[in-house]
Amino acid sequence: MTDAVLAAAHEAIARGSKSFALASRLFDGATRDRATLLYAWCRHCDDVIDGQYLGEGAHDWAKWGSTPAERLERLQAYTSKALDGEETGEPAFDALARVAAETGLPERYAQDLIDGFAMDVNWQPVVTEADLLTYCYHVAGCVGVMMAVVMGVPPADHPTLIRACDLGLSFQLNNIARDVAEDAERGRCYLPADWLAEEGLTAETHALPENRAALHRVVTRLVDLAERYEASAAHGVPSLRNRQAWAVLSAAQIYGDIGRKVRGQGPSALEGRTRTRRRDKLIAVALAAPEAIWKRNIRVSTPSDRTGLWTPDLQ
Repeated sequence: MTDAVLAAAHEAIARGSKSFALASRLFDGATRDRATLLYAWCRHCDDVIDGQYLGEGAHDWAKWGSTPAERLERLQAYTSKALDGEETGEPAFDALARVAAETGLPERYAQDLIDGFAMDVNWQPVVTEADLLTYCYHVAGCVGVMMAVVMGVPPADHPTLIRACDLGLSFQLNNIARDVAEDAERGRCYLPADWLAEEGLTAETHALPENRAALHRVVTRLVDLAERYEASAAHGVPSLRNRQAWAVLSAAQIYGDIGRKVRGQGPSALEGRTRTRRRDKLIAVALAAPEAIWKRNIRVSTPSDRTGLWTPDLQ
C-alpha cells in the first residue's frame, strides 16, 4: 500500500465524520491507521451509492455506473477483488485489502455491509422492529464487528463481537432518531410500521407537523432501544486494551448523546438535525478515560444479560 492510500483515508475520516475522527485519535498508531483505512472504504461505498462525496452534496459517480443498481454491482465486484488480495487501483478498496490482510478480517462481514447497501438500493418498507434491526446490522452493526477485529478481537470470539455489533446498532438507531425529518424529505422512513400504527401514524403521514408529538413518542422509543444496545455493548470493553476501550466509550457517549438530546428536547427536536458541539464531544472523551479503566479492570455496572435483544448469527 502506498502513502497516498493512507493519506486519502485520513482525508475521508477528517471530512466525513468529525465524531469518528476524534474518537479514533485515542487509538494507538497501528489501530488508528487500520480503523481509518476501514472507515475510508465504508465511506466511499456509502457515497457511491448515495451519489455524494464524503456525505456532502451531489457528486458525479458516473464512472461507477449511471444508476444506484449499476454502482452497487461495481462495489460488489471491487470489494470481492480487494478481499481476494487483488490490486484494484482504487484507494478505498486497496485500503480494505490491507485491513483484511493484516487482521484476518472474515470476508463475510465486509460482504454484510455491501448487502446493506443493496437493501438501500432495493428498499423494502420497515414493518417490524426485527426488520429495523436487521437493516441496522447490515449498515452499522457489521461495521462494529469489523472495528472489533481491527482492534485485535479474534474473529472466533463471537461473544465479544456480538457486543461490538450492539454498539454499531446503537449508533445507527441514534442516527435514525436524529435524521427522521431529513429522511422523510427524501421519502424514506426507517421507523417500524407497527410502531407508527400504535400512534396512529404511517410512513406517509409520520412527518407532518400536526403529528410531531406522536412522532416524538416513536422516536423516544427508538432512543430507549438504542440505550439498551449501548449498555449491552459495554460488556465487550474488558476484552479491549485501555486506549481502545477509551476510544470506544468516547464514541458511545458521543453518539448516545445525539439520541438523548433528541429525546430530551421534545417534539421541537424533530424540526431539524440535532448536533453535538465540539465542547460536548471533548467532555465525553475526558469522562470516558476513567470509565474505560473502571469497566476494563473492575466492573460494568449494567446487567450483562442480553435477553430480548436481537442477535445476528455470527457463527
